[in-house]
Amino acid sequence: MAFTDLLDALGGVGRFQLLSTTLLLLPCGLLACHNFLQNFTAAMPPHHCWVPANLTEATANTSGAWLRAMVPLDRRGLPESCRRFIEPQWTLLRPNASILGAATESCKEGWVYDRSVFPSTIVMEWDLVCEARTLRDLAQSIYMAGVLVGAAVFGGLADRLGRKAPLIWSYLQLAVSGAATAYVSSFRAYCVFRFLMGMTFSGIILNSLSLVVEWMPARGRTVAGILLGFSFTVGQLVLAGVAYLIRPWRWLQLAVSAPFLVFFFYSWWLPESGRWLLLHGKSQQALQNLRKVAAMNGKREEGERLTQEVVNSYIQSEFASVRTSSSILDLFRTPAIRRVTCCLVGVWFSNSVAYYGLAMDLHKFGLSIHLVQALFGVIDIPAMLVATATMIYVGRRVTVASFLIMAGLMVIANMFVPEAMQTLRTAQAALGKGCLASAFICVYLFTGELYPTEIRQMGMGFSSVSARLGGLAAPLVTTLGEVSAFLPPVSFGATSILAGLTVLCFLTETRNMPLLETIEAMERRGRAGPRGTATEGKTEDVSLQPLGASPLKDAI
Repeated sequence: MAFTDLLDALGGVGRFQLLSTTLLLLPCGLLACHNFLQNFTAAMPPHHCWVPANLTEATANTSGAWLRAMVPLDRRGLPESCRRFIEPQWTLLRPNASILGAATESCKEGWVYDRSVFPSTIVMEWDLVCEARTLRDLAQSIYMAGVLVGAAVFGGLADRLGRKAPLIWSYLQLAVSGAATAYVSSFRAYCVFRFLMGMTFSGIILNSLSLVVEWMPARGRTVAGILLGFSFTVGQLVLAGVAYLIRPWRWLQLAVSAPFLVFFFYSWWLPESGRWLLLHGKSQQALQNLRKVAAMNGKREEGERLTQEVVNSYIQSEFASVRTSSSILDLFRTPAIRRVTCCLVGVWFSNSVAYYGLAMDLHKFGLSIHLVQALFGVIDIPAMLVATATMIYVGRRVTVASFLIMAGLMVIANMFVPEAMQTLRTAQAALGKGCLASAFICVYLFTGELYPTEIRQMGMGFSSVSARLGGLAAPLVTTLGEVSAFLPPVSFGATSILAGLTVLCFLTETRNMPLLETIEAMERRGRAGPRGTATEGKTEDVSLQPLGASPLKDAI
């Protein structure tokens, strides 16, 4: 806690913390635009086969009654999307006429799209319909694959190069690849640049969160973590508004990518993490950054009196205990750690696959996609507030499990709501997604409290990878709807319910429990069983207590 004491002596949660947190969370909010961008850029409008060119009279009248003779109707009474009559059925132009067994064929000359809502999308541009409709979901899976790769690449770079350099590069890569996506002429190129954009998601989220937390005193970290979740939700609302105003997919792609060039330029002002600098022996640069922080917080005199010797003396004991020889095997080496790791991998994966499965399939609700996106974002806010309150007053385990089980039940129950009741279906799905978003916030905190300090960062990273795999699998699960419309909701709902039951049965409550430092301490707590309570080793949350006098304050 020595470095936290140092931050408190230099202003605590001061002007610097507030400004830097704002500048770091703003790009995180806009990342939500890219996560859910394909809801709009890959929207699938109503479409039907193009009329053969040799039918002059028909091609001049491809709507209304003439279309009835060229294209059969589906079970909803709308023109069939993927089939047309081989020969025009002129008898169907007569009132109340019908025909059975007429030969049909695929859309050899292409499709006609309804452009009343979306003037252009990638679906229209590259005909990602009928036999090629799975390519739409494949593009989103490729984006999620980029997120997964980025977690490994930028996570490793952050440990070697610091938090600032990978963050700056991520801003630039997203701005450039996002703008390039708006100019591509082929679907393959589109997927390549979307993959590069996905890589930057992890680079921005991981390093932004590290910089926020590592420059924030203990009493402000909980609020800062919650604000990160809220910024992501606000980003979804921003996307709904921007997509409503900008309908062509290329202009929309450019509009949500260009701001990251601004983030790239101002990010050079952000100081490198003081903790990382001290851990890697760069105490002189750390001292300069600490003095800048002190000046911004109105503690210039304290900053000027701060010397390299004082800093080194008070961080030596803290960083000397940092373990450098841990490996991924430590997550499975002992019974208690193994139980926690296996459970959390399943929880993170299930939460992610259900969350993105709902959030990336808005067209199925039959309402305006812009309205559904906005509703999904609005519902997240009160759900997160409820989750925050229950985490504080009820506990982490019950909160995570309850939200996951409720989300799963809502997703499954939605299958039994008639399609005609679209408003109810949409509201029910929005509540389910709000529960999943809240569970995401809770499980971030819960995971950090379950793992001991020795392997906490490794455990968080390993759990995060399973979430990225869930995001990668979500579009693929959605394609199961081609086999049966019931398979995707059953899959999403069942995995969410099973994850909630896993939390209740196998994980330990951590509310008001002291953070564990070693694997050995974890094993001792594990002997109390998965239903251990906060009464064992109970302590007050240090983040809620005022820090007393520190030897460091006396030194400076």
